[in-house]
Amino acid sequence: MNDVAATNIFNDLFRRLRLSLAWVAAQFWATLLLILAGAAWTRLPDRYAWQVGITLFVPLVLLAAALLLQAGTMRKLLNVEQKDDRKRTSLVIGTLTLLVWAAIFWAAWALLDWCSDQVPEWAGYLNSRASAQMRATLFTYDHIQSWLTILIWIFRWIAVPAKVIPYAMSTAQWGWRLPWRRIIPLLFNWRWWLAAVVAALLAVLWPSHFFTSLPQGTVSHQVWAVMLKLVGAYLLAIVCWIFLLAWCAVLLSRNTPAAEKPDDDWLVPVPVGSGPLGEDSVKLPLPERGNDSGGNP
Repeated sequence: MNDVAATNIFNDLFRRLRLSLAWVAAQFWATLLLILAGAAWTRLPDRYAWQVGITLFVPLVLLAAALLLQAGTMRKLLNVEQKDDRKRTSLVIGTLTLLVWAAIFWAAWALLDWCSDQVPEWAGYLNSRASAQMRATLFTYDHIQSWLTILIWIFRWIAVPAKVIPYAMSTAQWGWRLPWRRIIPLLFNWRWWLAAVVAALLAVLWPSHFFTSLPQGTVSHQVWAVMLKLVGAYLLAIVCWIFLLAWCAVLLSRNTPAAEKPDDDWLVPVPVGSGPLGEDSVKLPLPERGNDSGGNP
């Protein structure tokens, strides 16, 4: 990537963030409200039938609010220039599609949780299959267990989100008519995977070290330290999430095919007469593959 291209792509990134400022700000305060509401929900009594009903109803409201927040943010980041209004699906449909991707994400995490439970058994089996010398040096039980744990962490925090987010953003914007010519190149774009790795390191791995140190000082000092660490971890997670969504929007927009109309991807402008292209021109279908311009087989 040359300097001019790098400047343009980062200018596009910050322009999208600036034009989506209302939704970006909502990511901070609305997410915090949802977390606090979820914490309050765990304290709801369930002695009477109406209390049980509220206990069952509140999670649905929180889930709908969270999906609506993410769908609105994704759609705004993708549509800052208001060029694809006629192609966009409704906000309700876009929000419902996120429910499908949330279920897929949850299923992937459930599978990874099962894999985590199997790590000790797998490590013991792989260790037993190595030679006596390798079992004592390289392929020790601890080494294999550590490698498998790191591999599962990579799948959990990098591979799965990097695969799901582009599809989720696309369906939130365009419904189930997925723009494959935008998504497929993104999934093989090293810039996208680099962003996913950086976001995982900053939002997950780094904050996990905030709480590894032993508590020191007075009780009030420890309380303030824990609160500051929680605030820092929260801000890092939200900031990385917003930048990852914005970066995905930038890369998706740069993969826009030349033909803007999804139903006319096979049409190209052909000049008619002597007029310049764009004035005296019509759109004619391209000849079928294998035929020359004269129509001969």
